[in-house]
Amino acid sequence: MYGKPDALDRLVQALLVLAALFALVFGLFMLADPFGWYQFVDTVKASGPANAHFIRDIGLAYLVSGALIAFAAANPGLRWGSALVGAAWLGAHGVLHIYEVLTGICGPGIFWRDAPGVLGPPLVVLVAVAIQLGRQRLSPVPLPKGVFINGMKRMVGDAEPYYDDLSAAGGFAVEKFQHSMVLAGHYYHAPSDMIHMARLGSTRAEDCGPCVEIVRNFALADGMDKDRLQNALMGRPESDADALAFGFGEAIASGDILRAAELGEQIEAKHSRPVRTEMTLAAASGRLFPAIKRGLGYASACTIPRTG
Repeated sequence: MYGKPDALDRLVQALLVLAALFALVFGLFMLADPFGWYQFVDTVKASGPANAHFIRDIGLAYLVSGALIAFAAANPGLRWGSALVGAAWLGAHGVLHIYEVLTGICGPGIFWRDAPGVLGPPLVVLVAVAIQLGRQRLSPVPLPKGVFINGMKRMVGDAEPYYDDLSAAGGFAVEKFQHSMVLAGHYYHAPSDMIHMARLGSTRAEDCGPCVEIVRNFALADGMDKDRLQNALMGRPESDADALAFGFGEAIASGDILRAAELGEQIEAKHSRPVRTEMTLAAASGRLFPAIKRGLGYASACTIPRTG
């Protein structure tokens, strides 16, 4: 997740835990006592006599689904792909039940008695992922390459022209790049405004206008004031905290070892070592994207932004 989990993040985790527990308990029941499960779920008797081996097979599928959803519940923002994979079998099972009632294989009465346990868990997972998607709290890592590339092109346009180069590089370069984007957005202990200022200072030191605009837009989307950001960019930070964070990022990117160490010690003294670590990661990530552009011959697009 980006930042500490809030109430909606916890709700999403709770929904995923609920779905995971259902699948795990159901799967263990089927595996440990297939005939007991057959007697417990009386609607299954309409599909034929009990087959212990077949029931255990289905129990294993429930266990795998539950384990994948439980893994996702620990960090839905990063592991939402695992949640969807875990829900895939549960959803396919639900579609089969819908098909059977539509074609008359089973009656509506049996279908509606089964519906909460059959359709409920995959729908709960989909709702959880949809909540995070609507809040833009999802990592790009699980996205297929084509979806990710096209989405980034729509988001940043010509500001980052190297996505086709990454796509053509082979060796899963795009997937590895997606992981670097997650690192660039990481913070947990540090206040978000300090992270944005450190990243802004680092990117500004790289003298790359389009990249600065992207970093600034992310900060604006996170609720930061545009005048506050512009003042920092123009060398007029509005507070000592802004000056400290922006200067720290700038010192790291410019290679000013003594200044970076001095400001880093101040950050650590005022906050903590983990805050310094997170701000260092933010500043380091600010150098990545301009460096890629320079290496691939797109540096001519870089100019210092002068207006808000």
